[in-house]
Amino acid sequence: MNDQQQPTEEQLLQALKEIKAEDIVVQTVATLVNLAGQKLSVEGAKDPAEAQKAIDAARHMLPLVPDEAQAPIQNALDQVQMLYVRETSEQPPKEEPPPQSKIWTPGS
Repeated sequence: MNDQQQPTEEQLLQALKEIKAEDIVVQTVATLVNLAGQKLSVEGAKDPAEAQKAIDAARHMLPLVPDEAQAPIQNALDQVQMLYVRETSEQPPKEEPPPQSKIWTPGS
């Protein structure tokens, strides 16, 4: 016998009544920010292109987030964007130019 009971139709209907679109928006934006962070920091799963897509999607959805949740999500998004900049702007070390001759020659 199954120890977990399946919810009744009435319970499902009540849960559906309680779900608000803004709750789903907050969860979605938070998930996108978390995904971007993971795609930028987890070795073996780094994918800056996917991180950029998640960042862009979160930025576009941010205006839909309720005012009380905007500040913490904006803060997390700012941090992920800074991580993106650090991860994608790291340049390989420049090679030293060949040493210049220090011998004076006429016309130099």
